[in-house]
Amino acid sequence: MTRLSSATLGTLPATVALPAYDRAQVKAGVVHLGIGAFHRAHQAVMFDDVLGAGDLRWGIRAVSLRSPGVRDQMAPQDGLYHLLVRDGADVATRLIGAVLDVSVAREDPAAVVAMLAAADTHIVTLTVTEKGYKLDPATGALLADDADLAADLASLAAPVTAPGFLVAALAQRRARGLRPFTAISCDNLPRNGHRLRGAVIALAQRHDPALADWIATECAFPETMVDRIVPATTAEDVAAFARDCGLVDQALVKTEPFTQWVIEDKFCGPRPDFGAGVQIAMAVAPWEEAKLRLLNGAHSAIAYLGGLAGIAHVHEALERSAMRAYVERLWDETETTLSPPAELDVSAYRRDLMARFDNGALMHRTRQIAMDGSQKLPQRLLATIADRRAVGQGVGALALGVAAWIRWQAGVNDLGQPHVVDDPLADRIAALLAGQGDAAGRVRAMLSLDAVMPPALRRDAVFADLLTAHLSSLEDKGAMATVMAMAPLPA
Repeated sequence: MTRLSSATLGTLPATVALPAYDRAQVKAGVVHLGIGAFHRAHQAVMFDDVLGAGDLRWGIRAVSLRSPGVRDQMAPQDGLYHLLVRDGADVATRLIGAVLDVSVAREDPAAVVAMLAAADTHIVTLTVTEKGYKLDPATGALLADDADLAADLASLAAPVTAPGFLVAALAQRRARGLRPFTAISCDNLPRNGHRLRGAVIALAQRHDPALADWIATECAFPETMVDRIVPATTAEDVAAFARDCGLVDQALVKTEPFTQWVIEDKFCGPRPDFGAGVQIAMAVAPWEEAKLRLLNGAHSAIAYLGGLAGIAHVHEALERSAMRAYVERLWDETETTLSPPAELDVSAYRRDLMARFDNGALMHRTRQIAMDGSQKLPQRLLATIADRRAVGQGVGALALGVAAWIRWQAGVNDLGQPHVVDDPLADRIAALLAGQGDAAGRVRAMLSLDAVMPPALRRDAVFADLLTAHLSSLEDKGAMATVMAMAPLPA
């Protein structure tokens, strides 16, 4: 069957919305680091809208920092791919043309630095996941024992990390008398702009204090909040699209109708006139906090509890009434820690979230969400728990999500089915848990994980006892029985 490319666009069905601009006239004003499904379903769509409105300065040059997989999917397709927006049985299909090319950083790091340093590059966006910033989740300092970061600390001649590429490119821009770019983190990190700025300046300081001062003064790192559920594309998705449309699209992505991007009003150069779906705000933190703690916190809890119960997808977990009641209780606990913006109706937001979770057309896999838990839980669950414990409030539902994460480290679910613990700290966690004879020992071991656990929680005997009770129940009775017994447990 024919592969999607610029030459095959004329064969697409009339129901596919095509780019409303001439791609040959588009300039590359954006470089994106860490291209994956989320970027293609979120930021790239926003820039595609800008191009469609007539401002052709905002094409994207995309970079994969490690794997050639996405490049190999997109290069034969001239960067084109389809966006499938699924809402129940309804599917809206759109061809996205904003991504002009995809590079693999490790194959030619100098070329990536050159595109970042190009005069036309005004914005750099990043989706490199929490672990890509090379920061200690607890302290925000550069990781002392990371091999890739150590290479960039030694030399930036061939950068390896995202901060390394940014520092190397900013050094070139400064040397050439160019303005810096605006660097926008689009990852689920609290104060993501602040953290990215800290990583870049700390690395620059190690190489050139004057460069670090210039970055601190001239460069912009706005805070952002991104929201759209983007499940992994499966081989079945690609095959079904090929049957329906007559073309193979190896880079297609699927998502939900909802999309949101809140960006702090802090740019150091040109920026697009973003349309609907992008909100420029003076303060992003309240939006970010609500999304991380309500959406992402519930997602992680559902992922570990559902995954342990052998439930493959989020919507299937929420078909269990006990799981729905549990999520509502988790949100009840979480809501007390929020300082929502005036525009956000938290009750309506919770109803909308549950409806989004119920969208079975997305087929959002629990194992996908369960990846990198050590990097995600500090901002999704543990910070919320710390805030409630600081004022003496109960954390029964929140702590169950953390206990389920601890149980997940065993690498086998309640049905005896094995799973890979996909986490940058997997080996360290396994060593901590080795030889622990009971749930209390396993909890003590995990509370000692200072890269994950907030200091106050490491010393909190009430929290430790609650985790132990939950973990014992998960190990003895299983995830669903523990969720079903949630109501009478002490809050």
